[in-house]
Amino acid sequence: MFTVEQIKAAHSKVKSGADFPAYIQDLKKLGVTYYETFVADGHTDYYGANNYKTTSPAKYPDLAIAETSNEEQFKSDLKAHQEGKTNYPTFCSDSAKSGIEKWAVSMDKMTCTYFDISGTKILVENIPQ
Repeated sequence: MFTVEQIKAAHSKVKSGADFPAYIQDLKKLGVTYYETFVADGHTDYYGANNYKTTSPAKYPDLAIAETSNEEQFKSDLKAHQEGKTNYPTFCSDSAKSGIEKWAVSMDKMTCTYFDISGTKILVENIPQ
């Protein structure tokens, strides 16, 4: 199965949101089937076949997640990130301010779903292949 170190190596190629589709392809090759990234501290739970799970450590000090989500602001911040206008730490900070608790990526569906703190789906995006 895959390791956090292998995932880190794949992630090291990501410089902006524009690199996200290639990163997903790299994770699929490693055997990742699903993952959830938590905005509060940046840790990610990665899942693979046969109930395999590994977790990355926190990436930064805790961010406060806004209690009320701001869908329009989040979509604007996400678009800027995907266009390479912001780096990952900025995107995470912006997401927290917009009330995004986590995002979940399904390799089977090739989707990235963003959730607010109450578990409501804020946005489901198709990942380019």
